[in-house]
Amino acid sequence: MARGACPALDAPMLTGDGYLSRIALIDAITPDQLAALCSLSIAHGNGMLDISARGNLQIRGLTLASAAELEADVRALDLPLREGLAVEWSPLAGLETGVDPRPLGLTIMEAARTLRGSLAPKLSVVLEIDGLIRLDDLLADIRLVAAANAGWNVFLGGTRQTGRGIGCVSDENAADCVAALLDHFASLGPKTRGRQIDMSSLPENVQHHLKPATPLHRLPQQSLFGLFAVSHRTHALRIALPFGQIKAKALAEFAQQAEGFCIESIRPAPDHSLIVFGHEKACANLHGVAEQVGLIVKGDDPLRQIDACPGSPSCNSARLETHALGRFAASETPTLFDGSLRLHLSGCAKGCAHPTPSPLALIGTENGSHLVFCGKTTDTPIKHLAPTAEKAALAALARLIETTRRDGETNHDCLVRLGPGGIAAALGEGP
Repeated sequence: MARGACPALDAPMLTGDGYLSRIALIDAITPDQLAALCSLSIAHGNGMLDISARGNLQIRGLTLASAAELEADVRALDLPLREGLAVEWSPLAGLETGVDPRPLGLTIMEAARTLRGSLAPKLSVVLEIDGLIRLDDLLADIRLVAAANAGWNVFLGGTRQTGRGIGCVSDENAADCVAALLDHFASLGPKTRGRQIDMSSLPENVQHHLKPATPLHRLPQQSLFGLFAVSHRTHALRIALPFGQIKAKALAEFAQQAEGFCIESIRPAPDHSLIVFGHEKACANLHGVAEQVGLIVKGDDPLRQIDACPGSPSCNSARLETHALGRFAASETPTLFDGSLRLHLSGCAKGCAHPTPSPLALIGTENGSHLVFCGKTTDTPIKHLAPTAEKAALAALARLIETTRRDGETNHDCLVRLGPGGIAAALGEGP
């Protein structure tokens, strides 16, 4: 599969540990259905499950033959599968107060069916309603943000912070506006992304839907985690997968316990997380089970601030034991993780776990590893580390921050002030 392609249930992608199939959902599923997916992971793959940064479930370690069998078995479960264009909204949509983006999202997906094969494989539409769980940091080719009174502000490319606004569209014209934009993307070729669109040459059938953007009353971004109320009768428990991955057997045990506690439904969610819905007592009871099976249950757990691919020995392409190194960083250098600094551990230069720039990245190579500061895995490193020197380097970085951070500075601010030269110097002599 070519770079820039996107795995799907009917289009598995070859990775370093076999083929990977993605199961994208548009709604929550039952605990029994999640347990069934775990059984299929064991039967057809290598028994490892991912939840991606965008909240998609992935089954690993497949062959082409077993991937086809998996697809048939998954479809037999009658899950709420998302087919075609990736249109994404809050996993709490329909449960919390305010605008429900799902009808608009479903209409957009239906309109895009005729363009399948004409749009970039990774093209996405994000519908943001400023709810309890925000999607601000998800990259989107087209982003619609609900305006304060009515309508949607439209942005092209990037995150909510970096996307380029093109105007506001009314509720009744929103689907037609997005459909016209998608037609425009398709006319420019199947590799066209939102960030590439010339704002001065939007077609008339897009422009006539747009009015000047309305002010957005932007609330502070929340990162709800653990137990919280969604409505007067429904609570939710949000937990996460370390490095976005878990053994299917452990997740199956969690799902079976959830069924025993009469949990209503479970949904994969952004940031490698799972959200469980049910009565408050049932969700609270499941909290201990989540911790027992190895899920992250605390919002400030350093593991939540580490992005890591499967690494060595799981992936044949990897030259770094990313998970072992990540657990070392979380337990032995927790002062690195104040919420301002993410660490990316990549087994090779592909950067599968975090393809965008990261404040700190360690990348496995044939003869050690590279340390990249504020960049992608393919950027020029500020330091080459000898084999097995990564733990010492992380410990040195933690000491550097502890001894040089000024009052009021975050860890990220501190490293930016020190710069690549100061960071490299703290790690000792050598290239």
